[in-house]
Amino acid sequence: MKKLANFLGILSAILSSFLFVKNRAPGGFALFWIPKLLSGALAPVNAVLGGIAAFLGLWTRSAPASLLGGLSAAASAHYVTETVKHHDQFERAFGPRWKEQIPLERRLRLKRKRWNWPQHSAPGIRVPQPGLQKDVVFWTIPGAEERKLLADIWTPPAGVPGSGLAFVYLHGSDWYLMDKDFATRPFFRHLTAQGHLVMDVAYRLYPETDMNGMVGDVKRAVAWMKANAARFQIDPDRIVVGGGSSGGHLALLAAYTADHPDLTPDELHGRDLSVRAVISEYGPTDLAACYTHTQQHITTMGKKRQSVEELQPRAGSNAWLRKAFKDYDRLGMNRPTETGTFYNLLGDHPDKAPELYARFSPQNYVGPDCPPTLLIQGEDDLITPAEATRVFYRKLLACKVPVVNVIFPQTDHGFDLVLPAISPTAQSALYDIDRFLALMSAGKTLSGYAAE
Repeated sequence: MKKLANFLGILSAILSSFLFVKNRAPGGFALFWIPKLLSGALAPVNAVLGGIAAFLGLWTRSAPASLLGGLSAAASAHYVTETVKHHDQFERAFGPRWKEQIPLERRLRLKRKRWNWPQHSAPGIRVPQPGLQKDVVFWTIPGAEERKLLADIWTPPAGVPGSGLAFVYLHGSDWYLMDKDFATRPFFRHLTAQGHLVMDVAYRLYPETDMNGMVGDVKRAVAWMKANAARFQIDPDRIVVGGGSSGGHLALLAAYTADHPDLTPDELHGRDLSVRAVISEYGPTDLAACYTHTQQHITTMGKKRQSVEELQPRAGSNAWLRKAFKDYDRLGMNRPTETGTFYNLLGDHPDKAPELYARFSPQNYVGPDCPPTLLIQGEDDLITPAEATRVFYRKLLACKVPVVNVIFPQTDHGFDLVLPAISPTAQSALYDIDRFLALMSAGKTLSGYAAE
């Protein structure tokens, strides 16, 4: 029993220790990123595990087990408590009576708590599977070979009244990798259970297109959804665009530059591309700050820009991983390892081409006409600097834009994709997204509430 107590104490101590690691790209991405995400997601489990180790340590008179287990339980429990505690961001953004703007029937479907173990629907609410239309063509890019842009359309289950809101979702990708329909199905099932429609967009990536083309694809998705609003029984004025990581970055850019002539495809000039609101989960708001935060001034300075050919998928690479991971090729994991670097994507470094970094930084488009905004990320994000997000938030406040900014302590990039059924951070983020989307689906215009 004493050996078991010591083993559990050591195990819980190792798991909880990753909560205190502050990763820095690129090295931290490979070594400690996944362990830190698991540490946060499993914090409730580890709090119990550490408690058991401490109890057994006292029982068997093992001081190491008692000490390690007790400290681990306390650290993990503190993380959960800090992650799920109440904040006043909605009151500050939308006024003290903001909840009354959400219809009662919709309010009853929202998550009741920031964290349940395990996650479950609101009491008494049981819903069937949502509708899913795969690979819907929402645009065709003309050229030598016409390129069809695809999206998956998730519709509310039978018996769930529609909210009239469509959520255009953009996957994270590092601007180079990934695809729609990866690790997002639980999220989409939850949103459709609220009555929302979800459009999961597969926008083009680099090197097929540049960042200007990616923003254009987001606007094409918005234009298509507006044109098909009647078909899906949604309100064209209740379209929310959002995403995670690079998807959050592109969502902010598209939402804040709806009628910007240089960031809008020629065929969409004159079209209404405005959105009701925007959600960014750990999306970069200042590309120059992101460049420095990810240490690209060290890892890429002096290197030549890679050609399009050099960035193409590599046949035969990591054959064992390809066999184990069925989505390996679909998600672009067979690309060279130097993807995600801005000197490739934008063509230069920020000290030599500051105008390029400014052009694609959402912070430079902040103004009083920006739509309501929800920002969610972790304090320890190894890709998106939390301080840059705070600067962005203060700029929105100064322009009196309704904005909610939630920064979770000791939390890293991509936290919402790891064990969301038990993760206190993932569930707490979903709690805020629930309420934000419910507000945006309300009939009233929300403005003028942003705190000074």
